[in-house]
Amino acid sequence: MTAIRRDIHRHPELMYEVHRTAGLVADKLREWGVDEVVTGIGQTGVVGVIKGKGAGSGKVIGLRADMDALPIHEQTNLEHRSTIPGKMHACGHDGHTAMLLGAAKYLAETRDFDGTAVLIFQPAEEGGAGAKAMIDDGLITRFGIQEVYGMHNKPGVPIGRFEIAKGPAMAAADRIHIKIEGLGGHAAAPHRVNDPIVASCALVSALQTVASRNVNPLDSIVVSVTALNAGEAFNVIPQTAEIKGSVRTLTPEAREIAQKRITEIVEGVMKAFGMKYELEYHLGYPVTFNHHGQTDFVAGLAKQVFGSDSITTDVPPTMGSEDFSYMLEERPGAFINIGNGESAGLHHPAYEFNDAAIPVGVSYWASLIETAMPQRAA
Repeated sequence: MTAIRRDIHRHPELMYEVHRTAGLVADKLREWGVDEVVTGIGQTGVVGVIKGKGAGSGKVIGLRADMDALPIHEQTNLEHRSTIPGKMHACGHDGHTAMLLGAAKYLAETRDFDGTAVLIFQPAEEGGAGAKAMIDDGLITRFGIQEVYGMHNKPGVPIGRFEIAKGPAMAAADRIHIKIEGLGGHAAAPHRVNDPIVASCALVSALQTVASRNVNPLDSIVVSVTALNAGEAFNVIPQTAEIKGSVRTLTPEAREIAQKRITEIVEGVMKAFGMKYELEYHLGYPVTFNHHGQTDFVAGLAKQVFGSDSITTDVPPTMGSEDFSYMLEERPGAFINIGNGESAGLHHPAYEFNDAAIPVGVSYWASLIETAMPQRAA
């Protein structure tokens, strides 16, 4: 599995263009005797189906790994470093794929469970909503998935340890894009123009009241303006300005309030300054919500397999986002973090997935299937 992981690392692919990786995955699943291998789900997703030895009366459980890399230039001197400039596995999806492949090989050999394991290899997690694409292509209904589980590595957490949060675990991630048009002119005659920069600055300040004055202080919400572009010359007040930003929330209620108030604030400020404007409010990944029963199950599983101190369950949610959230909207399940040891952070050019985590992840996946769907005595 380490060799497979490093091969994938050498050949990173972005978004839905994971043709080589998906082909490797499908070939391995067929080689190892997986009952059914389906490609092209959600463009380039791969699904493997393994049936247990039992009577088939057990559940149908989905396990998901993501396959795509990031548009980052790798800054390591590893022997297996990326061979493609400007692309690298800086989030560990190569490791996620290898761990689920390892579980597939083991489960296909042993089949010591009563039910069906559906192994999901997903493209385009990094901003492309590949999970939604696979769902829209019939993933859940076609394979009859009843529960679904996901995993992500976490730098700073020791190898062999896990973290999970019950309920909201990761934030919804929405985007705002505002185009503003005023009246440009000479910088020496501001009274003859309608300055979109002044209006933009007022709007940036006003948007901060969404978090500070519109929701309960105990409800996490982030409104970050990440780009403000206007003008080029020292002596010209520009005609237009452009604002981009990110909105993060942990509950559907806070998400609805944020969209409503941002829309109202943009309208009010632009009207006050006499500006024309266009607001694009893009709803992105929803809240990653870990279902209570399934979270308790995997927490207990980790303690049983790896020791009573192997998992932390009181971790606070993060404001990052994850498109596994779409699968958790469709079926009950849980998303867990697995320790990656002391490595560079996710999305950093010096990041490296820790191969020592592979057997831990394989054991977790295999134990999940065998524990959730035990064979029944004849």
